[in-house]
Amino acid sequence: VLHNLADLEVAARSQEDPRGFADAITAALITGKAAVIAEVKKASPSKGVIRPDFNPEMIAASYARHGATCLSVLTDVDFFQGQNEFLTGARAASGLPTLRKDFVIDPWQVAESRAIGADCVLLIAAALEDAQMAELAAAAAAYGMDVLLEVHDRQELERALAVGPRLIGINNRNLHTFETRLETTLELLGEIPGDQLVVTESGITSAGDVARMRTGGVHAFLIGETLLRAPDPGEKLAALFGPTGLIGDDS
Repeated sequence: VLHNLADLEVAARSQEDPRGFADAITAALITGKAAVIAEVKKASPSKGVIRPDFNPEMIAASYARHGATCLSVLTDVDFFQGQNEFLTGARAASGLPTLRKDFVIDPWQVAESRAIGADCVLLIAAALEDAQMAELAAAAAAYGMDVLLEVHDRQELERALAVGPRLIGINNRNLHTFETRLETTLELLGEIPGDQLVVTESGITSAGDVARMRTGGVHAFLIGETLLRAPDPGEKLAALFGPTGLIGDDS
């Protein structure tokens, strides 16, 4: 494990070029498919262990086989029982652009993200000051990584839009109550300029939810728990998106 920023920067720069995360979403949209960011996570603070037989490589390969556009991998140890190795392994097994989902608050973590192979980093507006958001987004851009800037309400959205990332994530889960409302995405969609990609996060559990979000103008879906609770997460992904013909299933 590298704890020194200089060493991390060397490791980050020695990686192959990032796989374009936002580009992959755009490419899926051009072909008329739904862009799905399929999540690899073992546990969550609200639900505990989600998948006892957790094998990140197997899950990621299944997602890729069944048409996922990108991956999201939890590396946070304390709340999600994640590990950096999960990301490196899942990314290699899937061949897909991969988001590092963690509580990134420091440029050191941005360098670390690239060093472990991440193509995109999550920045959570609720956890960051404006200056921090801008600094971390710039650090990610310097490594060629994309940023998914996550918001939960209109005020956070305004702050995020000032940073101007290509990807805006709207989390339908209230961080204080853990309550999930899909309306959160639909209410904020109209405020977002057309050149930005909107990712809806949390609470997508049925093909009906997918259709509703697509009609509303959502570009991409970040889905974890619904898939991970199924015996084969990739098959569940195909079942969720397949009926509407929105996904390319290679299996």
